[in-house]
Amino acid sequence: MRKIISVLLLGITIFTFAFINPAFAADTGAGEKIFTANCASCHAGGKNLVNAAKSLSKADLEEYNIYSESAIIAQVTNGKNAMPAFKNNLSADDIANVAAYVMEKAEAGW
Repeated sequence: MRKIISVLLLGITIFTFAFINPAFAADTGAGEKIFTANCASCHAGGKNLVNAAKSLSKADLEEYNIYSESAIIAQVTNGKNAMPAFKNNLSADDIANVAAYVMEKAEAGW
């Protein structure tokens, strides 16, 4: 019985390490490059050239309930109102890097 349990635990451990991806650590340096190439035309310096009231400042992101990486990822992925969706243009990793960059810059005051 102990041998069966040991084999099962070993199998579970191997499965876990073989098939579960480690946590993705966003790369803000890569995010900056992607932001510059894809977002800066409307959001240069954290501003919003389409709707000035909805900048990428910490205060505005908080006011519109998007002051989190997951909320920014959703916004960039799916778009909203005048903002286009980027899910067909950028990878999920690219979008996560942009979100981390936006959060870092918002926290620093752009």
